[in-house]
Amino acid sequence: MQEQFVNKPGKTGISRLIDATGYSWAGLLATWRNEAAFRQEVTLAIILIPAALWLGNTGVERALLIGVTLLVMIVELLNSAIEAVVDRIGPEKHPLSKIAKDTASAAVSLSLLLWLASWGCILLPRWIS
Repeated sequence: MQEQFVNKPGKTGISRLIDATGYSWAGLLATWRNEAAFRQEVTLAIILIPAALWLGNTGVERALLIGVTLLVMIVELLNSAIEAVVDRIGPEKHPLSKIAKDTASAAVSLSLLLWLASWGCILLPRWIS
C-alpha cells in the first residue's frame, strides 16, 4: 500500500520559500538573543571560517573545517529548540524533561568534540612535524 501525502494548506512555491526564510531568520535572532553559547559559537565561526579557508590545504579540508564549525551551531540551534519546547510545557521538574534537555546538551558536547577532533586531525600534524 502506498503512502498518501496530504497536501498541507497554505502557501506554496516562492511564497512558501520567502516565509520559511523569515521563520529561519526569526529562529536565528531568537537564539542569538537568548543563548550565550550560540553567541559565542557565532563569534568563533566569524573567526574560524576565514581561518579554515586559509589553513585548509585542499577543498576537502576547507569543507570539513567549515562544516564542523557550522555543525556546532546547527546542533546548538536544535538544543535551544528542545529546551524552549520543554520549558513551554511547564516549569515543574519532570524526569522526561530532564532527559530531553540533557540529551540535547550531550549532542552539543559531541558536536564540540567532533569539531575539536576534526581541526586537530587536520592542523596538528602540520605543527608537530
